[in-house]
Amino acid sequence: MERRFIVRGLLVGAIGGLLAFVFARIFAEPQIQRAIDYESGRDAAQAVLDKAAGLTAETAGPDLFSRTIQANVGIGVGMIAFGAAMGGLYAVAYALACGRTGKLRPRNLALLVALGGFLGFYLIPFIKYPANPPAIGHEETIRDRSGLYLVMVVSSIAFLVLAVWLGQRLKPRFGNWNATLLAALACAVAIGIVMALLPSLGHLHANVEQFGRHPTETPLPLKDPQGRIVYPGFPADVLFNFRFYSVAAQAILWAAIGLCFAPLAERLFAETAQAPGTAPEPVTA
Repeated sequence: MERRFIVRGLLVGAIGGLLAFVFARIFAEPQIQRAIDYESGRDAAQAVLDKAAGLTAETAGPDLFSRTIQANVGIGVGMIAFGAAMGGLYAVAYALACGRTGKLRPRNLALLVALGGFLGFYLIPFIKYPANPPAIGHEETIRDRSGLYLVMVVSSIAFLVLAVWLGQRLKPRFGNWNATLLAALACAVAIGIVMALLPSLGHLHANVEQFGRHPTETPLPLKDPQGRIVYPGFPADVLFNFRFYSVAAQAILWAAIGLCFAPLAERLFAETAQAPGTAPEPVTA
């Protein structure tokens, strides 16, 4: 049964990744191009300042792949592979949740697991560390940013799983509704504490050293030695649009996984129940 779950999870994940790519290609990719254009203009302005100061500007090497390949084949293959990976993990989580989350139909459980995946893998970490376009950010902080984001993902998933466990424990005493609210509140408090303890990206060493302490590392206006602005800060509209479309693309991915997997899971349980000499596998506690 678990193997059949995983095969279906990989399939629906790839479908979700494809749908998310189509959306991102139409709406998010133009924002990435605007971010690249901004970075190029900012680098040119910085080169002028460096030359005036007698410094030698660094020359960037050629890209291994053209921008067209990156925006189409590269992102497309990457998002489909990412979707398949998320679908495989989703299927494992679904198999583990069967029989441990109360009297839920396979279809409803599939949707709830997908919602948990969207919250744990993306939305909750996004609240602390919202996405920036690929061209925006300091190379010196890539490792720190990756590590911090991973901590948020692991913490979010762990607290969501603990919230489900706590809700099941509290249900006999407080009832289903109150137990769910108490577990959700405990989860929110725990995640809030983690968010408060982790540093903001603008507080990382490389950013503080160059710009001072700020909530994010989104580029501020570039100034000359006299303090005059020679290049504006990163456009707020582009940043908002990119983040909005990023959340929407992830929502499409997880919605596709949940909605496509739900009927497949229910059908699989029905086939198992009808198989001669096979007892139906329980989905209730």
